Amino acid sequence: MKPEKIIYQISMTSTGGREGTVMGPGLGRPWKLTLPKEMGGPGGEGTNPEQLFAAGYSACFLGAIRFVARGRKMALPDDMSVTATVGIGPVDPGYCLTARLEVRIPGIERNMAAELVAAAHQRCPYSHATRGNVDVELVVV
Repeated sequence: MKPEKIIYQISMTSTGGREGTVMGPGLGRPWKLTLPKEMGGPGGEGTNPEQLFAAGYSACFLGAIRFVARGRKMALPDDMSVTATVGIGPVDPGYCLTARLEVRIPGIERNMAAELVAAAHQRCPYSHATRGNVDVELVVV
């Protein structure tokens, strides 16, 4: 899948791998990367690729829900949220990711919330990128 035109583009640069840094426009300073203890690293202060992916997916998916709701002329509460839980584990060869998106839309009937989530999953760029590649679980809570 390729977009008709690129409307926004950003580049980030990593050095040092999972125990290095990430730098890009608007960050102000390099972000320190730390290998989690669960993966044999020291853990501690810093971020990791899975955290960054979870942050991006949750924010983008919430935007997709709002986009779908706008198209249906539905008002959504300000306190709605998407929590993305990203996992990593071994496969042959290498590793692969999993994702679980927990969506909270207070004040919206559960069936309608599930319908919005399903429609957002068809529109979200992260969902497009993961479809067929990453096991993604959608949960309306």
